Amino acid sequence: MDPLSAPVAGAESERFANALVEVARLGNARVKRITLPVGGRWSIDAKPVVGTDFCEHAHLGFLARGHFVGEYADGETFDYSAPAMMCIDPGHDSWVEGDEEVVFIQFDFERDTTEKLGLAPRPQG
Repeated sequence: MDPLSAPVAGAESERFANALVEVARLGNARVKRITLPVGGRWSIDAKPVVGTDFCEHAHLGFLARGHFVGEYADGETFDYSAPAMMCIDPGHDSWVEGDEEVVFIQFDFERDTTEKLGLAPRPQG
C-alpha cells in the first residue's frame, strides 16, 4: 500500500468539506496528513462551511504529493509542487492544480500556529 494513503496508527480521521484530515497530537502540537482531491478548492468546498472569505489558518509543512496553488486577498500568489516545504499565511484561497490529489503533512498549534512557530506576518501588497 502507498504510505501516503495508508492508515496512520494513532491518528483520528475526519472529513472537512472535501478534505480527509488525519490528526495526531504530539505534545502541545498537532501533526496532520491532509488529502485534497483533484479539483478541490477552498473557496468552493470550505468557504460555505467556515463562513469566511478566505482560509484564516497558517499552513506549515511538507507537500508530499501533487501541485498546490493559491492566492492571498491582495492578489499575491503561491505555487508549490511536490516535494516541497510549504509556509502559507492566513488569508488565502487555495486549490489543487492538475490531475493528481494533494497530500501534505502539516504541523500546527490550532489558532496559535503563527505565534508559536515564530512566523512573521506576510507583508501585504
